[in-house]
Amino acid sequence: METLVQRDALARFGYALSDATRASILLSLRRGGRYPSDLADEMQVSRQIVSNHLACLRGCGLVVAVPEGRRSRYELADARIGHALGDLLGLVLAVDPNCCPASGAQGCC
Repeated sequence: METLVQRDALARFGYALSDATRASILLSLRRGGRYPSDLADEMQVSRQIVSNHLACLRGCGLVVAVPEGRRSRYELADARIGHALGDLLGLVLAVDPNCCPASGAQGCC
């Protein structure tokens, strides 16, 4: 039986993945903790954009900030998030490998 907690948890996860920048951040953090400036450089977006998306992901409970001196390194809040992302990505590509072309087209499904 579905509970409100389960529904809300999945909705929060779905919301986090609904933005390409947030999805890129999560996929990058699967490889280990990263600094916001490194994420911004890697994704070729401003640090402010990355900061805003990291705040959203923190609010969703998916990432945590680990203070390191005057900087903070971000990582997935739980290793199972990385496994879930891998499983979800594998499922999506198995169900419809042509769903989202490499061109990054939005609204593919």
